[in-house]
Amino acid sequence: MISYEEFRKTELRVGKILEAERVEQSDKLLKLKVDLGTETRQIVAGIGKHYQPERLVGTSIIIVANLEPRALMGLESQGMLLAASDEGKTTLVLVRPDNDIAPGSSVG
Repeated sequence: MISYEEFRKTELRVGKILEAERVEQSDKLLKLKVDLGTETRQIVAGIGKHYQPERLVGTSIIIVANLEPRALMGLESQGMLLAASDEGKTTLVLVRPDNDIAPGSSVG
């Protein structure tokens, strides 16, 4: 359990996927270019077994925007997208807003 004050430190934002491509030598990782309203970030996400990159372009997603950058297979990831999976991890679903909302909008 974490306190409410700890949770409040998490910055969730709406992002819009501008570009998506597979990461070479990985069947799991996708490299995404995401519009956050005031900036564009690269996010590397392990959703490649569940999503075709070309079908993600234009999709709005929810990201954790205030994580420290992390290197994955030599690529810098500047955030983390939110997704849900079933217990057996056979299904993975992106967490998305259900209506159009501007990139960069705060979630919470």
